[in-house]
Amino acid sequence: MGKRVTLADVARRAGLSPAAASMILNGRPDTRLSQDAHERVHAAAAELGYRPNMSARALRTDTSHTVGFVSDLVATTRFASGLIKGALGAAEAAGQVVLVAETGGEPEREAEAVSALLDRQVDGIIFASMRARETFVPRLPTGLRTVMLNATNELHRCSVLPDEETGGRRAIELLLAAGIRDGILLLGYDADAERDLFRSATVAARVRGISAAMADAGAAFLHEESIWLWEPAPGYEFTARLLAGGMRPRAIVCLNDRLAFGALQALGDAGLRVPEDVSLVSFDNDELAAYLRPGLTTIGLPHEDMGRRAVELLLAPGGPPEGQHLVEMPVVIRDSIRRP
Repeated sequence: MGKRVTLADVARRAGLSPAAASMILNGRPDTRLSQDAHERVHAAAAELGYRPNMSARALRTDTSHTVGFVSDLVATTRFASGLIKGALGAAEAAGQVVLVAETGGEPEREAEAVSALLDRQVDGIIFASMRARETFVPRLPTGLRTVMLNATNELHRCSVLPDEETGGRRAIELLLAAGIRDGILLLGYDADAERDLFRSATVAARVRGISAAMADAGAAFLHEESIWLWEPAPGYEFTARLLAGGMRPRAIVCLNDRLAFGALQALGDAGLRVPEDVSLVSFDNDELAAYLRPGLTTIGLPHEDMGRRAVELLLAPGGPPEGQHLVEMPVVIRDSIRRP
């Protein structure tokens, strides 16, 4: 590796003092230096491949224009990659660079990642989780800006989460608007997940919104089926078993799309058509939901908007404001709910 080009090298090539070259490269408007001097400095910097020492600049200005992003599996899985995409877009718009560290959710790796980011003098750190839950955060310097993204932590109380309660209401409102008030099956309810913040920080709100909308309409579920694993196989298994036992729902509310994938197959195998015989609505807007036939109507997770909001809060004047900052969940209408 060759010797690093310094500001003094640029000044020498341009025939100016280091102070004058520094003012020009930092864009000072009051340099009183000629246009020719500006052109010589920029030409010298380009010819020599000069890059400013960001650590020194950070010490001088008390900001590195760099944001840390620590996640468990966000960057390496498709489920929540929108979180980082939104954060990157908002950071770029604000003139910030994002340094991403993936930890697999392991506390030791998380501590190492935070140490590495602090060595690089980041202005703040966003801690993100693939699934909304209570998240471990290593010990941090006092005053460091932090935001929890799709996550919560009792010590770091600025968090960005999807507005699950309103989303739950929207799902039921879609069925009510289609004239379906009874015969509704809830698939996936899990009381343990509601109580355990380390499993989910938002399931309780989702179910609360669903239950509130049903109560407001004076409606009651035909049946509530508890399922711990929200994947297609259990969705198929439980739906098939209920149908084989004689249950004939008018609609099924699945607590995520992957349960709905299995439920849809079970309905088809039982000779029931969606939405003509049974309407189906779920949550998350998994990328495969649009490719089912019929396409799945779902309440989406606003991951990109959440990522953008996290950066905006991190950079807010005065620091990130405490509280849960809820982001609206989009209603994605496709073809799995019958028309009124």
